[in-house]
Amino acid sequence: ARRLKRSMRQTHVAGNKLFVDYAGQTVPIVDACTGEITQAQIFVAVLGASNYTYACATASQKATDWVTSIIATLEFIGGVPRLLVPDQPRALMARPDRYEPTSHRLLEELSVHYGLPVMPARPAKPRDKPKVEVGVQVVERWILARLRHQTFFSLSALNRAIATLLVDLNQRAFKKLPGNRASAFAELDRPVLRPLPATRMAIARFKPARVNIDYHVELDGHYYSVPHALVGQTVELRITATAVEVLHGNKRVAAHALNGRKGAHTTTPEHMPASHRAHLQWTPAKLIAWGERVGAATAAVVRWQMEHRAHPEQGYRSCLGLMRLGREYGAERLEAACARAQSIRSPSYKSIASILSCGLDQRPLEAPIPMQASLPLHENVRGPGYYH
Repeated sequence: ARRLKRSMRQTHVAGNKLFVDYAGQTVPIVDACTGEITQAQIFVAVLGASNYTYACATASQKATDWVTSIIATLEFIGGVPRLLVPDQPRALMARPDRYEPTSHRLLEELSVHYGLPVMPARPAKPRDKPKVEVGVQVVERWILARLRHQTFFSLSALNRAIATLLVDLNQRAFKKLPGNRASAFAELDRPVLRPLPATRMAIARFKPARVNIDYHVELDGHYYSVPHALVGQTVELRITATAVEVLHGNKRVAAHALNGRKGAHTTTPEHMPASHRAHLQWTPAKLIAWGERVGAATAAVVRWQMEHRAHPEQGYRSCLGLMRLGREYGAERLEAACARAQSIRSPSYKSIASILSCGLDQRPLEAPIPMQASLPLHENVRGPGYYH
């Protein structure tokens, strides 16, 4: 006994610390359809001053299970203490350390949302969190032991049974102190807890992703757009039950509603390059309106492109070519070339480009086209009525 390390008695201030941990004992859950058995993990939380205890079952000990259980604890006690004291599992700590551990992103979000600083116990130092160590033993003896002969077919059924016995546990009289956990909580911790925030924190998971050449990132078979300047860079996805956020350099650069349709794309126009955005915005109505601003003949050529194609988009490129010709030769010459192309019944882009390059648009329509008498008349790619 003289060789054992001495234990320092800790004084717990009301509403100061909330200790959390997982019990070593598990509870089997039986699948009613297949008979498969999985082990439910038991989460335990204890307030330092009053020993007020909370317990629930989770499917695993992942970061989402930890954070979900901590949020449930805060809602159970109806307030926020000044400090959270967990262990240093890999699910919560990105870099465990004796002096300055680094938390995972999800635990950091919990700390910010609820204003709850986190001070993990030192690795392999259970005496840093003695309240929850004892609380785990109490839950195993007074709750799990009483459920050992029952068979549970779902996690929700197990949690209902735990909640019923938890009321009895917190109302059991102390052996050496007056009252019980519930009365001590009402007297000590409850009056000094800070209020909960107005909204419950959304549980998120994080995933790294690389931006593809089409300025989209992939998540579960669906593709979400990001600003095109980030092509080739690595970003982080923050996924909740309803939304996907794209983070780069600790800043949010994109946000989309979660979509489970595989192979589909969710694209925000602002994320596209200007040329892609301009191409996406073109519609038959807009192209015809542009042609009408140039002139009646140009509008008629644009309509012909739309009406004589199997699909309107097949005429988009020809119309964009006409726009380029308008920028190069001017609107007046383009209008004259379109009028001449109609007169010879060849309103194609190649025909109009040839008319402009040869200067035929500047000649009156009544004037005959110069030709060589030695060459025969035929219809070629330029359209009927040409002589070569």
